[in-house]
Amino acid sequence: MERAVLCVLCGLPAAGKSTLGRAVRRRLPLRHGWDCALLVYDDLIPHEEEWRRGEPPEGDCAWKRRRRELLRHLERLLRALRSGPAAPEPGPPSWGRFVSRCAEQGLLPGRSGVAGARPLCLVLDDNFYYRSMRYEVFQLARKYSLGFCQLFLECPLELCLHRNRLRDRPVPEGTICRMAQRMEAPEPEKNPWERHSLILSCSACAPEEHCDVGLPEASLVQIINLLSTALENPVKQNEDNAEQKEADRATCAASAVHRADQTCRRIISQTMKEAKDRNVLPSEMRSLAEELNKLKAEVLEDVRQGSRLEGESGQHDPSFDPAASVLCSFQLEATNVVNKYILK
Repeated sequence: MERAVLCVLCGLPAAGKSTLGRAVRRRLPLRHGWDCALLVYDDLIPHEEEWRRGEPPEGDCAWKRRRRELLRHLERLLRALRSGPAAPEPGPPSWGRFVSRCAEQGLLPGRSGVAGARPLCLVLDDNFYYRSMRYEVFQLARKYSLGFCQLFLECPLELCLHRNRLRDRPVPEGTICRMAQRMEAPEPEKNPWERHSLILSCSACAPEEHCDVGLPEASLVQIINLLSTALENPVKQNEDNAEQKEADRATCAASAVHRADQTCRRIISQTMKEAKDRNVLPSEMRSLAEELNKLKAEVLEDVRQGSRLEGESGQHDPSFDPAASVLCSFQLEATNVVNKYILK
């Protein structure tokens, strides 16, 4: 495996990612001489451990653990494709599922054709709503000197919700709405590592029931151009240090905000339970929830600004967590807010 691209397919649930991914998987080898495999996270993460496609419950680490496990499997696949072992090595059950999906698409070493003669595209289909999730894939591309690109499928929230209702197994609407609020679209003008990115309208892909019609020619041309550019410009392990530091700072900031968001949500959940146990009226519960969510938004902005200021100062302290101090304040302020309702 000498010429390969990791293509991250991202967007809201029901935006049309899987339809787009299948269309690329079908048409890229037939018309453009690439090998192509589609790795769908929904197929690879067991539904009983997945928590509704993309958002973990409060305090649940299984979701993150499964995502990290998939990244390890992907790296293991890349090593296998590079060294070409006779057969996949044994591994955990999730590795067996991963290998099975790869084998179905002729992706294992020993696939037809001369190794390295045809470019290979690995399309990763997931929501990837946080930039830090996508950056983890970029780091893999950098480690193995592969091409990297992003396909972001832009779709109005209401249309995603409508399509989702038509699914056999719909995602909870609240999950989609929260994901829409947190979605971090590619910003190549700000983040050099995202320079190979393409934002497509959901109109570029037909509804799922018309996936055989699929991708318009103009969109396919754009995608081919993106993949070709990424292929000819693989990520270098020794890329400009300033660029890498900038990307690392952005990822660190996103991670801090994500951790703070999870902690705030847990505090809010505990606070609301306490208020309910103290027989706060339903109408007041709604007001309490509004106050707490407004407070959370302010806290997350403080965390975001704290991370940004640390990055701009150039004084990076690995032990510094911009979320820690503001979360302490959030706990105190949340207690003060709920006391207004409990101590009436």
